[in-house]
Amino acid sequence: MLQAPSSLSSGPSSAAPNHSKRILADSGAEANERNRFVQKLLTDAAELTKQSNETISFTIFQVKETLAVDAMTQTGAQDHASAPPQAASRSLARRLAGPGLGLAVAVALIAATLLYWDHSQHFESTDDAFISARAFPVAPKVSGYITEVTVTDNQHIRDGAVMVRIDPRDYHSVLSQAKAQLERDRTVLEQAQKNLGRYLTLSKTNSIPQQQVDDQGFLVEQSRSITVLDQARVDAAELDLAHTSITAAGAGHVVSLTAAVGQFVQAGTALAVFVPDDTWIVANFKETQLSAMRPGQAVSLAIDAYPTRLIRGRVDSIQPGSGTAFALLPPQNATGNYVKVVQRVPVKIVIDELPADIVIGPGMSVVPTVRIDPTPSLFERLTSR
Repeated sequence: MLQAPSSLSSGPSSAAPNHSKRILADSGAEANERNRFVQKLLTDAAELTKQSNETISFTIFQVKETLAVDAMTQTGAQDHASAPPQAASRSLARRLAGPGLGLAVAVALIAATLLYWDHSQHFESTDDAFISARAFPVAPKVSGYITEVTVTDNQHIRDGAVMVRIDPRDYHSVLSQAKAQLERDRTVLEQAQKNLGRYLTLSKTNSIPQQQVDDQGFLVEQSRSITVLDQARVDAAELDLAHTSITAAGAGHVVSLTAAVGQFVQAGTALAVFVPDDTWIVANFKETQLSAMRPGQAVSLAIDAYPTRLIRGRVDSIQPGSGTAFALLPPQNATGNYVKVVQRVPVKIVIDELPADIVIGPGMSVVPTVRIDPTPSLFERLTSR
């Protein structure tokens, strides 16, 4: 019986991450050794099938010769004498051909199983994968009555598009008051500066005391500070006025829209949820599937909502820890009974290019298949000829 090489049973080596070139070399050597082993099995199976067919054919030929000789020595009617040996010959041929056909089928199944096993060693897949995105609620920064809602449910909008408008009249009034106060204080500052100039001229001839000059200088600095404060109030009023128009922070879809015209909203009230176009896949692979998985490897994505469409992607990153380690209540294995369970590690997969006619969003199920071995499998080499 054939024995598999030691490299097939030992699994991939556990070298340190900083020896990536050595890992790739070992993986290539293991792949070549595995292919040689599979080819030897297929060659032996084909030789065994050939020998079995030759043996069965020779046996059938001998039986037919014996029956023919017996039929020639029989007496009686030729029709009655020739029929039984012919029927017996066909029956015996069927009985002898049955085991040979079963053996051929068994060999074919073994060969197909070996081809499938060799091909599957180049991939890792999981059905515990979902689409993810950094969705966030849309809320106003100022309060007021909603005067216009320019979007609808599930609508795709561009970056900077207006979603909701709040009544801006109150904020226009505040801005006008702030600007008027700024102009008044600027006039006071200009007058104070003129007075200071006159006082400085009079002080040179000792017409006024120095204390009066110093007091006027203090009033100038005070007026200058007030104008700076007034300018800050104008800027804040302009910002509040701009916040009455709620715009999109990027391109994406509007979902869970609750805003309505005439509704009074406070600052921070959630009006909708915004889902950006920047989406990715979080695949929770078993920790035993990560030995040969690296960022940059090609991934084929089968989305459950579009089973006939094949989308390409690549591994972006692997989380440095299992999913349970970052849970709200991580498990405490130091207490109580312990049962070892294979952990799952989140792997981030990005989509290379999403077709325009496909709409995906957070929570949708995906089946990713990562190619961990770029070398062609035996099945791929046979079908490519």
